[in-house]
Amino acid sequence: MGFPKFRPHLLAAVALLLGSVEAYGAAAAPRNVLFLIADDLNNLLGCYGDPLAQTPNLDRLAARGVKFERAYCTYPLCGPSRNSFLTGLYPNSDGILTNGQIFRQTIPTHVSLPQVFRQQGYFAARIGKLYHYNVPNSIGTNGHDDPASWELELNPAGVDRLEEQPKITTLTPGQFGATLSWYASPKGDFEHTDGKQAQDAEWVLERCAKRKDRPFFLAVGFFRPHTPYVSPKPYFDQYPVDRMPVVQGVKEDQADIPAPALASAKREQDNMTDDQRRQARQAYYASISFMDANVGRVVDALDRLGLAESTVIVFTSDHGYHMGEHGLWQKMSLFEESARIPLLIVAPGVSKKGAVVPTPVSHLDLYPTFAELCGVKPPGNLQGQSLVPMLKDPSVTGRGWALTQVQRGIAAAGKAGKAGKAGKAAAGSEARKGEFTREGAGADRRFFGYSLRTQRWRFTEWAEGKLGRELYDHDADPKELTNLADKPEHAATVQQLAQQLHAAVKTTFPASGETPAVREGPLWAPVLVAP
Repeated sequence: MGFPKFRPHLLAAVALLLGSVEAYGAAAAPRNVLFLIADDLNNLLGCYGDPLAQTPNLDRLAARGVKFERAYCTYPLCGPSRNSFLTGLYPNSDGILTNGQIFRQTIPTHVSLPQVFRQQGYFAARIGKLYHYNVPNSIGTNGHDDPASWELELNPAGVDRLEEQPKITTLTPGQFGATLSWYASPKGDFEHTDGKQAQDAEWVLERCAKRKDRPFFLAVGFFRPHTPYVSPKPYFDQYPVDRMPVVQGVKEDQADIPAPALASAKREQDNMTDDQRRQARQAYYASISFMDANVGRVVDALDRLGLAESTVIVFTSDHGYHMGEHGLWQKMSLFEESARIPLLIVAPGVSKKGAVVPTPVSHLDLYPTFAELCGVKPPGNLQGQSLVPMLKDPSVTGRGWALTQVQRGIAAAGKAGKAGKAGKAAAGSEARKGEFTREGAGADRRFFGYSLRTQRWRFTEWAEGKLGRELYDHDADPKELTNLADKPEHAATVQQLAQQLHAAVKTTFPASGETPAVREGPLWAPVLVAP
């Protein structure tokens, strides 16, 4: 029995239908993704108004797309923050509250951001740090990575890791990642890890440009400006040390701040001289400019290869960073400097050039935003909002707030191992700043601080307010120098924001209402798709 004969008018109709499908497919072609992330970067950038920062490449990127003026991390520490935005879940839902862990130990079947792209046909590649690494010791390895997230992983290591460590100035002998440390290297850009990563990114993009039939999700995780602040000397020369500012009035500022808010302080930082403070700031700025140069190299390659019009570019950091504000350095606080992050998005055909979004947004919003821009179907349990409406119209308010949390206190005997280095650091700070609770020895005295950021206010509670509250009016006090929480004239504002904070915190937990426990012992077996 042969095939039936088609009449000419039916053949024409089929051809028209196929042509329509082909046209629709062309119009709905998936976008590529270039995800650029810095490590321990605050908003000391030219495009965010810093008068000293020399960041021409990020400034151009901001002019090319949308700058989010008030973007915040969910947790001001590398591991929890990165697991959070790569899962699209708050730390209370993914269970990762310290470094050295990954969400497969808590929610092993969850589909990560790059994994969902990979499952839906994308080439997913990682260069450098996306999940947590022990910096600098893990540079050149996979760190605490998730193999199911990537088809390709590249881990270059430069002289900053392989040769120069003995020459680095450090406040704590033998330590380089957890304490302030710096070095002006005589070696060139491409001999350093971040320079090598930029070269690797160009190589990967060249491969992608030849495969126009397959979209890509390329994530490049630069290690700078994380300590040790090591970069080529010319970047140090851009910032004369005698021009570096030193924060003044610290004791007066700390007078109205609850003890838990200052618990991220470290003794060696408290004892720094003003000369050391200037040197540390110089080195931090230098590392930012070095990172900026490498961002420029990657974006220039994208443009040169003709990929710009089909590629979403996102630049951010894992959390903010202190440079002496409130007497604090580095991270792990709930002040603006530690919680706030840079966020730049270029979405061709969607975003407006040079636009600024004033409403608060969260790292949590990246996953649903990537998915909507690229037509990728995300998991149903994501906790963020899509930023696409704001890319189209910067006046859109969206959620209107962002929530950041951090853990403090000391774990009970037998639980200290789960707290890790971050828990030990908090415990050490607690001993200096005074006891936070009155339970006896052996009690689990861990607790959370939660901070709600609206467009005008930052409101923070420690242990649900039992151990202190903070209220800062950013319209009048952008440096958060005056705590208004106990002022009678602001009682109504405190009450309103407390209710809003408590409601927001409830949304950070999974449907069960319980944070998933970390599975100790042997790690998970990587699974690309659900078993």
